[in-house]
Amino acid sequence: MQTQPLPGIGEAQINLQDILELDFEYLASFTNRLERPWGTLFYNVEQPVYFDANHAHVDKINENPGEMIDEVLDFYTSKNLVPRFYIYNLEEQQNLFSALEEKGFKVEELESPVQLWNGLQLKQQCREDVVIERVGDHNFHEALEIECSIDELGGRAVREKSFPEEYSHPAFTHYLLRYKGTACATACIFASNHIARLETVATLKAFRGKGLIGELISFIQKEVKNSGYEKLWVHPINDRVAKVYQRYGFENAGNLKMKHAYYSGRSITEIQNS
Repeated sequence: MQTQPLPGIGEAQINLQDILELDFEYLASFTNRLERPWGTLFYNVEQPVYFDANHAHVDKINENPGEMIDEVLDFYTSKNLVPRFYIYNLEEQQNLFSALEEKGFKVEELESPVQLWNGLQLKQQCREDVVIERVGDHNFHEALEIECSIDELGGRAVREKSFPEEYSHPAFTHYLLRYKGTACATACIFASNHIARLETVATLKAFRGKGLIGELISFIQKEVKNSGYEKLWVHPINDRVAKVYQRYGFENAGNLKMKHAYYSGRSITEIQNS
């Protein structure tokens, strides 16, 4: 795999290989993997509608893309899963894209910003109407219901199964925010090898526009610093969300490009915009 650094600024520059290695560790917390010469097959039959848990990750060039596609089709259909691909190194994969379209796959290109926290915290006024706590057995179901209600996270079909798995995994720490006593927002960090990633930041629609995400981000930044993690980074789903993180010290390290090829169902773009 080519591992050219993503174009970025100063200390925020980050290598594609670093991103994918941490992403693989993240995926390993809730899915199975099978290495192939052209990439990796990820699968979890217990979560059939969870895209990240079930896809062929392609980051190497294959001289016979038709055979590779047939292999992926056979693998996932044998497990009653929808075949899909996450494809990287786009400029070198043109033969694969042509073969996918010939076999009836839909293809969408996705570009997600990659941001790293610069270690500086925005001064926040102490709000008596906001309380943030770690998710534990006492508030697990409150956090679960919030995440199940967020379409951008996959809704109940995904989060009802994936959230309990994350909660029981030592690499995840989940947080719950209460506004005037009502549980209404969640976020988590996934940590590995002294690096943390901010994940699943979500607020119930009725409570958006009150600055609650900023409260969560600032709280988690303090947690990350106190825990001694060397880096905190995030994958905003679009440029609008990236601008929110920029207010809280996250700097653009570049954009990660991939193509998502899927045989049926909704695109990732449709889910993100729902």
